[in-house]
Amino acid sequence: MSRLISFVESHLVWFVIVVAGLGLAIPDAGKFLEPLIGPLLALLMLIISVTFDVHDVRLVLRKPSRQLLALGLVYGPMSIAGWLTGRLFFGSGPLAAGQTLLGTLPTDVSSPLLVLMARGNVALAAVFNAINTALSPFIVPFLFLWLTGIPLEVPIGSIIFELTVVILVPTVLGVSLRTKFPKFFARHDSAYAGLGSIIYLLILLAVVGPNAATIMGYGGYAFVIAGAALCLNLIGYLVAMTSRLFTTDRKEVITYLFTVSKKEFSIAAAFVAASGLPSEIAIPAAFFAVIQMITSPIAAKILARG
Repeated sequence: MSRLISFVESHLVWFVIVVAGLGLAIPDAGKFLEPLIGPLLALLMLIISVTFDVHDVRLVLRKPSRQLLALGLVYGPMSIAGWLTGRLFFGSGPLAAGQTLLGTLPTDVSSPLLVLMARGNVALAAVFNAINTALSPFIVPFLFLWLTGIPLEVPIGSIIFELTVVILVPTVLGVSLRTKFPKFFARHDSAYAGLGSIIYLLILLAVVGPNAATIMGYGGYAFVIAGAALCLNLIGYLVAMTSRLFTTDRKEVITYLFTVSKKEFSIAAAFVAASGLPSEIAIPAAFFAVIQMITSPIAAKILARG
């Protein structure tokens, strides 16, 4: 089993491509897993959280300037980048608005896994993730209204649920277990990234399958939407590199790379549904979900080698 886990982690990039293709070819496989996305994300956060203890969290909390920088990068330049790429690729209309919404979203829940695989500061990534998500109901509607003139209703219930059940509870539980039984969990440190990779693949399948018909339905234009998603994703890495002006710690820079470049796509659909907006506004986020789940393992592999 340990060899299989290690093999999946070592070849995650290829597994991601195969699973994405499988989701498009056999959508029912992903649809079957769709109701499990929440539990899978919670399990992923639990696995990631047993890699650090309460001491590591305290060290992170002693540097509030790091969190302020993360907030500024995630919600500042990335929101502008979402608006600009929306205008560039789509001009105006629902897809342009959707690309703008995408730029304003908080960090993706799976970002700590990629930070772990890239040998970054996982505790810092987990704190960034929790705080960015918690503030999203107050920041995203304001930014979206400012950039598009479209009011956005806040799905407080779903966001609080995600923050509590998917992020907060698993993180507290994982950190508590690592703090109380450090030797036991330290013995398995080499397996956590691999286990997380397997869950990551299941989440990818659960994302691609339900959206396969929509993706394929756009025909050749799907490449334009995917191109916009890839452009924003790459801009995220470039924006995150500005963190080197404030820190020389390589692990912290790696953490910023995945905190800024990855977006929590599921919140987009919740905002759109709560606001009664055209469902097409959520399409860029669906495409971005697939793109970021392909590019992130590639980036993590390159950074880990470096």
